[in-house]
Amino acid sequence: MIIPKPTADTSDFETLARRVDEAIAAIAGLDEPAKARATDLKDAIEAFHKLALTRMVRALKADPRGKELLFDMVDAPEIRALLTMHGILRADPLTRATRALETVKPYVQSHGGDVELVRLEGDTAVVRLSGACQGCSLSAVTLRDSVTEALKAQVPEIARVELAEPEPDLIPLDSLFAAPTATGWVEGPLASEVSPSRGFRLALDGPAGERSVVIFRIGETLSAFHNQCAHQGLPIDGGLIDPTGGTVTCPWHGFCFDAKTGECLTAPEAQLEPLPLQVRDGRVFVRVDGR
Repeated sequence: MIIPKPTADTSDFETLARRVDEAIAAIAGLDEPAKARATDLKDAIEAFHKLALTRMVRALKADPRGKELLFDMVDAPEIRALLTMHGILRADPLTRATRALETVKPYVQSHGGDVELVRLEGDTAVVRLSGACQGCSLSAVTLRDSVTEALKAQVPEIARVELAEPEPDLIPLDSLFAAPTATGWVEGPLASEVSPSRGFRLALDGPAGERSVVIFRIGETLSAFHNQCAHQGLPIDGGLIDPTGGTVTCPWHGFCFDAKTGECLTAPEAQLEPLPLQVRDGRVFVRVDGR
């Protein structure tokens, strides 16, 4: 598979980020032996870069002048993205705690439970467990321990994990039968109509309306966002979806996002704006209050 050559100045961050995404996508399309060799090469290069970057950062931090320069440099999105990718620049505790729970969620959900981060209070994480995670059974205790271990392992600042009260299972009747409006729950497509290969554009002002929502499908998970790339606000519904990696790449400047959470993998400070989503009787509804 041929990886497209850049058409712009290679010093441009967006061009380089797009080339990285295209190269990774190309590797995914190779046969297994070639994919393994390409992945080994990628891992070796990244390990080499991480070693060199770590030593550079340590040297800069050891000198007051270097530390000031380092703080100035990480404001540049390409430097911040590079250091974050190699784990040298760590995300804030809230972001890392959210990511930690995402790693353990599949295990929790496979046992009939679920978990969400409610808040961080100093060195304490408050989480809400539901389903099989509640109660005093051995399996429930095991699930809670798994959540605690994941949080403490990936966020060393967390010393304690406390449980929030479970939310009631009752749904107000008026929320079930209220007619969707443009300032509440907006009726979308059938869930089966959302393609795993392309975002579904839901117009808010009629078929040709400027305001719209984009709905992505990754596996059985549907997620909704304002149809605006966090980079320059251009529509992202035409972006390239990678079902295996769970990402969508903006068709305009190549920024790559987690299609489930909206987190930007190219520049950490850029984030798609998520919207609440429900599926009722096989049809998708999206809440767009104030829009």
